[in-house]
Parts: sequence; C-alpha cells; structure tokens
Amino acid sequence: MVREIQLRWLLTGALLSSIGMSFIWPLTSIYLHNRLDISLTVIGVVLLLNSLGSVVGSIIGGRLYDQGDPYRLALFGVGLTGLVLIGLTLWHGWPAYSIWLTLLGIGSGWNITMVNSLGTSIRSKDGRYVFTMLYFAQNVGVVVGTALVGFVYDISITLLFLIAVVLYGIFFGIVLIKFRPAAKTAQPTRKETTTETPKPSLPGANKLMLTTFFFALLIFWLMYQQWSSNLSVYMTGLGIPLRNYSFLWTLNAALIVVIQLFLNWFNEHVNGIQIIYQILFGLVMVAISFLILITAHTYALFMIAMIALTTGEATASPAIPALVNDLTPREIKGRYQGFVNSWGSVGRALGPLFGGLIIDWLSYRSLFIIAAVGVFALVAVLIVVWIRTRQRLVRYQ
Repeated sequence: MVREIQLRWLLTGALLSSIGMSFIWPLTSIYLHNRLDISLTVIGVVLLLNSLGSVVGSIIGGRLYDQGDPYRLALFGVGLTGLVLIGLTLWHGWPAYSIWLTLLGIGSGWNITMVNSLGTSIRSKDGRYVFTMLYFAQNVGVVVGTALVGFVYDISITLLFLIAVVLYGIFFGIVLIKFRPAAKTAQPTRKETTTETPKPSLPGANKLMLTTFFFALLIFWLMYQQWSSNLSVYMTGLGIPLRNYSFLWTLNAALIVVIQLFLNWFNEHVNGIQIIYQILFGLVMVAISFLILITAHTYALFMIAMIALTTGEATASPAIPALVNDLTPREIKGRYQGFVNSWGSVGRALGPLFGGLIIDWLSYRSLFIIAAVGVFALVAVLIVVWIRTRQRLVRYQ
C-alpha cells in the first residue's frame, strides 16, 4: 500500500500558514503609513512587490516540485518563511520591512503551491474534496488571523510578528514529522526510468482548457480586488460607516464556512456533477454581485451583493485547482498548481491599480459595469472552450 500524507496534517499546515500570513498583510498599510510615515504610493509599490514575489515563489516552487523531493522542498519553504519572520520580528523599520515583505511573498507563494501540489498526491480522497477542505482551512485561518491582528497590534507589533514565528515553527515541525511520506511518493517515478524518456506533455485540448482557466483566475481576482480595495472608499463616500464595510468581510467569512460545509456534503451525496458547472455557477454569482453594485446605495444592497460574491468565491475558487489536478499528469501537477497561484497573484496585484485607473478616468459605476460585463464575457468564453474541447479532454488520476 502506497503511503501518503494524511489530509488532516496538510490541512493543519494550511491553517497555520494562513493564520501567520493574516497577521502580516492586514496591518501593512496601517503600520507603514501611520507609524513609519510612508506614503500611500510607496506602500502600493511594496504591496505590488509582495504580490510579484508570490508569483515568483509559485512558479519556481511548482516546477521544482515536479523535479525534486517534495518533502525537502516543503521543509525549505516553511523554514525560509520562518527565518524571514524572525528577521521581521527583529528589524521592522524602513526599508527593512519592504525587503522582508517581498521575501514573505516568495515564501507564501512557494508554500501555497507546495500545499496544493501535495494535495494532488492524496489518492485516498476525491480531489474536489481535498481542495475544498484546503480552501476551507485557509479561509478559517484568515478569519482567525484577521480577528486577532487588531488586538495584538494594539499591544505590540513585535509580539504580532513573534506569534507568526511560533506558528511557522509549529508548521515546520509538522512538515518535518508528518510530511515524510511525500519524499517516498516521488521516488518510484524517478526509479522506474532507467533510460531517458520524453518529457510529459499535455494534450492540446487540456492545454487550451487550462490556459483559459488560468486567464479566468486572473480576471476573477482582478475584479474581486475591487471589493477589498476601492469599495471601502465608495461606501464611506455614500455615508456608510467604515465599520459597516468591515462587517461585510465578517459576513464573507461566515458564509464561506457555511458554503464549504454544504459543498462537502453535496459532493459526498450527489454524484455526477462536473467541476466545470461548479466553476461556471461561481463566476456567474461574482458577475451578479457587480450588477447589484451598479445600483446599490443602501447598506442592505451591499450585503446582498456580498452574499452573491461570497457564494461565487466559495464555489469557484476551490474547484479550479481541483480541475487543474484532473487535467494534468502526475509528472507536471506541481508546475500547474504553481500556475494556479501565480495567475491569481497577478490578478490580485493588478486589481487595485486597474480599479483606480477606471475610477479616475470614468466612475465607480463604470467600474462595476466593466467588472460585470467582463466576468459574464469570461463565462461565455469558458462555455465555448468547454464545448469545443470536452470530448477530447484527457483526465488523469
């Protein structure tokens, strides 16, 4: 019997990593601007470097996963991130903070890719269930981290970074002890080939489908970032208190938990529902959220829009890496899981800039219209590509 990482330890690692990173990103703008007196423009550049670092970490980590020892690569990524957090704890002035944050982006992209890639090695459970649970664990981490960050920040920012170090220390211990089967699962593939064999390649239909979905990820996060960046200014401009905007994200977190639990139950009891339909439904709900924003002037409508957005996010986001897992052979799963995170990171990096330019040139309403039309057009493209390729797609286990 082939040994594999137990899912609960992979989920625990994803949870700890998510909590640790959620101690960093929510306070970056506030800390740099209010305490270090850094301009918002420079802060935007720092956040962009963090996102680009995540792209680099994802791509490199994914490629090395396919070629090297996943166990050692996971140890390296978690260990590197822990060392960077130690540096951040000791030296968090300017410009050291910007350097550490860029390195954290690389480590974060690397670790997320490793966790997702290791998820593809779990054969005892359905791939959709694995990625749904990983997404669930990561979002619980965000909820816990963002809920605690404000309280700890008021006590001491050094304490905040120190807690993140401890979390990654625990994560490193879990990887060291519980991820050992990952080193063994990669060995048979390398030992079986005594002569040179052609590098695995994707069928044309699979490649077209995956490329389309990677582009969909970019557009999804490009539009999604409008909620976390520009919408707060729009709502406060309408006279809605900032605390009400913050509550929308509390609602978002609660709904994600409920929807993930429902999806797990649904996937266990209802067979035959293809992942593509789950993704298309999710994207349609995201588009509907922007349609609601076009005419939203009351807080109730913003809540309804957030419900639509969260339904779409929680439905589509975990399904895309699951689909990528289905459509890629074992030898290149890591590379393509790296693409999942890197394309999303590019969308997140460009989102605030894209929205700001549209708002400056046109208006908020124009931004919401462009977002809705863009996502609906994306759905149409995905449907066309799916119809053209579905008979020729090769699925891998």
